[in-house]
Amino acid sequence: MFARLVARCPARGLARTFATLPRGRTELLVKRPDDVVITFAKRTALGRARKGQLKDIPVDELLHALFKATLEKTKLNPALLEDICVGTCHPPSPLYISRAAAIAAGIPVEVPISTVNRLCSSGLQSIVTISNSVRTQQIELGMAVGVESMTLNPRPTPEIVPTVAQNAQAHDCVQPMGWTSEMVARAYNVPRQKQDEYALISHTRAAKAVKSGIFSEEIIPIEVRGTVISVDDTVRPGVTLESLAGLKPAFMEDGASTAGNSSGIGDGAALCILTSRARAEKEGWQVLGKYVISAFVGVEPRYMGISPVAAIPRVLAKTGLQKEDVDIWEINEAFASQFAYCVEQLQVPIEKINPNGGSIALTHPLGMTGTRQVVTGLAELKRRGGDILCTSMCIGSGMGGAAIFVNEARP
Repeated sequence: MFARLVARCPARGLARTFATLPRGRTELLVKRPDDVVITFAKRTALGRARKGQLKDIPVDELLHALFKATLEKTKLNPALLEDICVGTCHPPSPLYISRAAAIAAGIPVEVPISTVNRLCSSGLQSIVTISNSVRTQQIELGMAVGVESMTLNPRPTPEIVPTVAQNAQAHDCVQPMGWTSEMVARAYNVPRQKQDEYALISHTRAAKAVKSGIFSEEIIPIEVRGTVISVDDTVRPGVTLESLAGLKPAFMEDGASTAGNSSGIGDGAALCILTSRARAEKEGWQVLGKYVISAFVGVEPRYMGISPVAAIPRVLAKTGLQKEDVDIWEINEAFASQFAYCVEQLQVPIEKINPNGGSIALTHPLGMTGTRQVVTGLAELKRRGGDILCTSMCIGSGMGGAAIFVNEARP
């Protein structure tokens, strides 16, 4: 499967399209004045949906707290910002509430804002949007944000008219994500035992990370309603293979996807500040890393979860990277069925993937995850002294995304 998908990305066409993009690990590590760099990358602590610390906090209040904490932490003059892009999926009137939150946090009315919704990759899409504006010199400084309250704004049931629904692929496009997980498990023979084994890796790693306190390096404390929130409440310590095996199927009576081997439902937000390297050096801002390129693909909607297997070779081909060049992979764990399939098809060592656990343990606030993966991945690369990060995720309706980042922060 991996080789077949790579073959669909003709190198000659990619070389023409990305002629100005550095190719190969050595070239990617070269620092250039027009690089799009990240000078700040943090996330809020995560909250368990309906039960956790953020369950009563709507998206505008969460954004307001994150904007305020970011400005206080960075001492950035907000008047220097030239654009903000917020990735989010399901809150009503997302642009209105995002702009209101920014203004209330002290960001001048002259700073514009936009919102994007590419479902599970909305946070990554916000980074891509701001990065492209910097790269094309439309702006010099911007914020990319990912946010979601799955407690207060759960996934609405998509409705399509019969004329559209009679197309089988269109019908599959709007089915519940849990259904797609079961379709992947059946089509690609991913048994319950394997799903639970991969889920256990996520739970165990996340519990270890929480116990060691390393997530404090990527979390920015926020104050909401007089309470400072700074620690995830989503990770469950003590998960075992036996406890996972005892859970009932969550989506189909005869299914294999459970609450323990599927991504959690949660609330949270993450933020990156992006600019050009030339501007960062001029202002004396510390560079944490740089954004290189991204790729988005479409796949058969009912097998939505396998899409990282298509998106990752596409983004590697664009950069001239080999799998072995990537030091850390953040591949979203929407469901253990699709995650297990992707890991084994990509043939990447599991030690390099989600080393501190993924969405099965941490939860998956839809709009936040694509940004959180960057925050988490860069923090881990800093600890390890590594260089290359690849993030990837499947995307509802049958799409996938992947992106390459370079770490520049050292322990």
